[in-house]
Amino acid sequence: MEAPFSASWSMRPHREDPQPLTAALGGLLSARGWRQQAAMGAVFGNWPEIVGREVAAHTRPESFDDGELTVTADSDAWATQVRYLAPKVLARLAEELGAGTVRHLRVHGPSRRKRGAQRS
Repeated sequence: MEAPFSASWSMRPHREDPQPLTAALGGLLSARGWRQQAAMGAVFGNWPEIVGREVAAHTRPESFDDGELTVTADSDAWATQVRYLAPKVLARLAEELGAGTVRHLRVHGPSRRKRGAQRS
């Protein structure tokens, strides 16, 4: 009886083998350096699911640069609250994006914006 496969056949995948779409996209994102930007797009789009509806109703992510996520709160009280919650928010972001993607959370309230506007 003949073996169903030749001796050179291997179960290991080859580079030329078809890949699932998610794996192919993941490879493209990594190769182009877009993985972090795509992950942050997911954070901006899923902010309520990450921080909860109540916090999201009073805050919004503004920017991400070099491991720092900047969040704006609609009141100084909410800015203070989010600063106290920063370790939990960072842990949640690590779950979503991978450890070390967001290393620091900067939170601004409206008084910060007013002071910045007066300096102009």
